[in-house]
Amino acid sequence: MAIFQDYAGYYNEFNKDKDYKSEADVVDALLNKYGSQIKRIINFGCGTGKHDIELARLGYKCTGIDASTGMIDQARKNAENCNYEIDFQIANITAYETESKYDAVISLFHVISYQAKNEQVLSTFKTARSLIEKGGIFIFDVWYGPGVLTDKPSVRVKEVDNSENKLIRIAKPSMCDKENLVNVSYDILVIDKDTNKINTISELHTMRYFFRPELEMFLSMAGFELIDNIDCTSLKDTDYNSWTSYFIARAV
Repeated sequence: MAIFQDYAGYYNEFNKDKDYKSEADVVDALLNKYGSQIKRIINFGCGTGKHDIELARLGYKCTGIDASTGMIDQARKNAENCNYEIDFQIANITAYETESKYDAVISLFHVISYQAKNEQVLSTFKTARSLIEKGGIFIFDVWYGPGVLTDKPSVRVKEVDNSENKLIRIAKPSMCDKENLVNVSYDILVIDKDTNKINTISELHTMRYFFRPELEMFLSMAGFELIDNIDCTSLKDTDYNSWTSYFIARAV
């Protein structure tokens, strides 16, 4: 099942309370802390381009790639509305090839957790390594195993409105202990405010939660050295309450 296709048109609505500016500021701080003279960034799984726009405001030259045509369409519109020239491309992060080189690769909003199989993780990391020179920085975030197992996923319902529709998203998770996966079944109800007609969108998102030793191994196999991982919320050391974590690696 393709994900983020029909959902893409409503993605911004469900995430309009997400603080992209603050998250871009965190990435900027990490790049300045661990990198040197970083200007060109490529974003794996850029979605609707909101992080790229905020990073462009900070002076970075950004490229964003995503496998979803709908997401890239939205990203291009968002960048145009903000008068930023950002290169958005439809591409698979496990097999992207280009002659261009970048100072850093980033992957945010748990895109790496969508790489459910070992082969996908390793291919994504190898792709990232092929795009940067020695010393380049790779920053990504994931669902973090210790926190996920401490506070297991549960059913969640979110309601938002736009000018035309009332939107209800129901997320139902089921866990796969042998594979470190959570299958999240999304049902999105789009209710027309004028007619009360209901359109339903259903997607299955398979998310993988990770532990530091396995990511350190995958990174090493791809040509990276793991520098650090921190809690996405507190920006301090992770613990058993850390549901998500940033990982920072350097190309060797």
